[in-house]
Amino acid sequence: MSDTDLCYLPAAEALRLFRKRKLSPVELMAATIRRAEAIQPTVNCFTFTHFDEAMDLARKAEAKYARGRKTGALEGLPIGIKDESYIAGKPTSNGSLIFKDYIASHTSPMNARILKEGGIVHARTATPEFSCAGYTWSRLWGITRNPWNLEKTPGGSSGGTAASLASGTSAIATGSDIGGSIRIPASNCGLVGYKPPYGRNPDDPPFNLDFYCHTGPLARTVEDAIILQNVMSGPHPLDISTLRPKLTLPTSYRPIKGWKIAFSMDLGFFNVDREVQKNTLAALEVFRALGAEVHEVKLGWTEASLEASMDYLDHLFGASVSRLLKEHGSKLTTYARAFARKGQKSKAVDFVHALDMANRMYATLGPILEDYNVLVCPTTAIPALPADFDQSKDQVKINGRTIKNPFLGWAMTTPFNAMSRCPVISMPSGRAGNGVPTGIQIVGRTYCDADVFRAAMAFETAQGQWYGAARSRPKL
Repeated sequence: MSDTDLCYLPAAEALRLFRKRKLSPVELMAATIRRAEAIQPTVNCFTFTHFDEAMDLARKAEAKYARGRKTGALEGLPIGIKDESYIAGKPTSNGSLIFKDYIASHTSPMNARILKEGGIVHARTATPEFSCAGYTWSRLWGITRNPWNLEKTPGGSSGGTAASLASGTSAIATGSDIGGSIRIPASNCGLVGYKPPYGRNPDDPPFNLDFYCHTGPLARTVEDAIILQNVMSGPHPLDISTLRPKLTLPTSYRPIKGWKIAFSMDLGFFNVDREVQKNTLAALEVFRALGAEVHEVKLGWTEASLEASMDYLDHLFGASVSRLLKEHGSKLTTYARAFARKGQKSKAVDFVHALDMANRMYATLGPILEDYNVLVCPTTAIPALPADFDQSKDQVKINGRTIKNPFLGWAMTTPFNAMSRCPVISMPSGRAGNGVPTGIQIVGRTYCDADVFRAAMAFETAQGQWYGAARSRPKL
């Protein structure tokens, strides 16, 4: 098996080969590091790397498998960890000059679980500053690029994670999603990205108490996403929001024949690129071929739904960043500074209005999901933004029209952060003419995680996995 084939091997398959002693964690880690060193100058998906330590840990994992010792659920896998969570004694920058020398004193709950299960953190994946953008560049680390088209962004804020997976430099990797930050990069890079329902996975304070905020996995296959999600999930003694009991998802599911699937192309108000529409319609035909009924539905949502979500993000997330303005404003990126200033202006009445709007939105979505197994819609209204896009000054045009909100007016993800108890998975739907992938979201009833994975697994089985052959990978 070539180095490249090794690097794109599904994590689940690598684990099976480890257990059969047909592949060593050392072989996989060495191939991954060689590819990372070759790809990093072009894609720029990593911030900090820990290659020497990763090789040492791979040797220890190899010895465990060789001696038949008990191994963890992720034992020996190279796992990219988004550069916003913490590992004690290791640097975390949050993509900011302000924290370029910060060393963590504790390990974030999800990272502790990954390490306990034998996952090896060979690298930290790049983010926009404080994860407050749907693209990935910062003054500290530069521009992260989409492996499918280097002129485009891999998305954000988990953009480094997505770029790493798409370029074969991590087996699986972590993300977080407060406005689409897992699903946007999953769509932009042809990956599986899962936003679990609020409370399913633990997080660090204070954003563990923000119901828009979710940690979750990105992966190249549905099974790989399930493997990481099962490690990340469950109640945690330091996070009061986490749910009991722990949910463990199966990795195989029955067919979806006879299911009823609702779909909306625009959620009532998005202007959706024609290529995204075409690929979404093709994806719906896959579901029909699987024996599901597919019906268009009207949610009754308007642009006011997105505006309310933005008010929510300004009030909590923007206000959090705004605390840095007085002392560190000159070190911030243009987009983080603009977001912080909006946070300073936010009012409590705007926040309360956002809560009212979330209830109004669910008043139509909830009954629809009682009649249908899942809802399907595009993940983003365009294939991808330019790699150097800046929401503080640049505009977004879709089908020749400039949209009102360049921050997230092109991302059809944020409404489902407001609908935070609904599980949502993003799946690849096709590619645009510029080579960039597009995606669909599969939205489930509240806390019905297995439903979206069942639909995603059926879709992937019918459609085929994206990275299994050289012809279906980025040409890097």
